[in-house]
Amino acid sequence: MFSPPAPLPETDTEDASETDLAKHDEEDYVEMKEQMYQDKLASLKRQLQQLQEGTLQEYQKRMKKLDQQYKERIRNAELFLQLETEQVERNYIKEKKAAVKEFEDKKVELKENLIAELEEKKKMIENEKLTMELTGDSMEVKPIMTRKLRRRPNDPVPIPDKRRKPAPDIHLHQALNYLLTDEQIMEDLRTLNKLKSPKRPASPSSPEHLPATPAESPAQRFEARIEDGKLYYDKRWYHKSQAIYLESKDNQKLSCVISSVGANEIWVRKTSDSTKMRIYLGQLQRGLFVIRRRSAA
Repeated sequence: MFSPPAPLPETDTEDASETDLAKHDEEDYVEMKEQMYQDKLASLKRQLQQLQEGTLQEYQKRMKKLDQQYKERIRNAELFLQLETEQVERNYIKEKKAAVKEFEDKKVELKENLIAELEEKKKMIENEKLTMELTGDSMEVKPIMTRKLRRRPNDPVPIPDKRRKPAPDIHLHQALNYLLTDEQIMEDLRTLNKLKSPKRPASPSSPEHLPATPAESPAQRFEARIEDGKLYYDKRWYHKSQAIYLESKDNQKLSCVISSVGANEIWVRKTSDSTKMRIYLGQLQRGLFVIRRRSAA
């Protein structure tokens, strides 16, 4: 006979119910994750839509910060431009004032130099005229005597030579010592008249009898000569650019510098007004002028 099946044990029933519960929990977890994913996706889509429309809060916050930075930078740039403009304007005004001042100073200096130059030329002309009047010299150009030959019958008729008269040699007159006083010039002329030789008469305007080359007086008081571009005077040697004192007969003492040493004279420059004087060996030998050394300082 057939026997009924034996009943299942209680342990197997509990295991089956736990398995069903685990499957149910897993399905709930998956469904919850899917729901979270859908929510995040929907949130991101909503934020993207707001960003495109410009209503996203984070976007507005950051845009506000960027706008503040932009305005601050523009304000700083404008302040810097203003400061630089003011500095450039100040420099322009300063340079303009300096240029105007320099121009005025140069204009005054140029005018003073031209006036001094013209005054010096005026003195030269006046002293030159006085010297010519004292020496009897003239600026007239004497005609040159030429010998005319007889013209032969077959020679052509000569054409007259229309040449201009030669200009007077003003360099000779400029070489005169126009800084001498009238008394000194008259004394030199008297000395020349005494030393004039009857065997060699010469006109007063000849170079040998001009004041530019006074002869030595027999009664010389000082020894003076020129050798190798140096002046030997009163047992001392003097050279170019040496500082000296120049004393005249009227007890006038001048501070000078020897500017050049010639063959029979020296040129000295006054330190007070930079005018030049010519001193001859004869004047030094006769004591019309006395030279003393002085310190260059």
